[in-house]
Amino acid sequence: MTIQERLMDEMKSAMRAKDALRLSTIRMARTAIKNAEIETRSELDGEAVIKVLSTLVKQRREAAAAYRDSRPELAEKEEQELAVLQEFLPQPLTEEEVQSMIDAAITDLGASSMKDMGAVMKQVMAQTVGRADGKLVSTLVRQKLGS
Repeated sequence: MTIQERLMDEMKSAMRAKDALRLSTIRMARTAIKNAEIETRSELDGEAVIKVLSTLVKQRREAAAAYRDSRPELAEKEEQELAVLQEFLPQPLTEEEVQSMIDAAITDLGASSMKDMGAVMKQVMAQTVGRADGKLVSTLVRQKLGS
């Protein structure tokens, strides 16, 4: 079952359960996917759908952080939406798994300095789409190449 099929099934379940937050979050995700399809003028594959959902997750994290001090009720809503969206993404990678991918990329590319960071990031991010935060990957690559 594809992510889009799962979204559709979960949307129907949320309608039956009258779960307004879950329903609106899933509809938002489906709309974002549809807009991306319109933009590219083609149907999105699984990896592209994961990228769209990852973008939505990142937006929810940033919004929750921004609201946390001034508007806690909005931060809570963003965090609830974040939890719903994360259900549809693949299992996140642990920091150790990301570090081993970075080590492999550094070895493959023969990277030795910060000048090679872009190439390492490109290779690692292609492997971790939707499964690791870009900030975490960037920090770990900096640590490895800086030392």
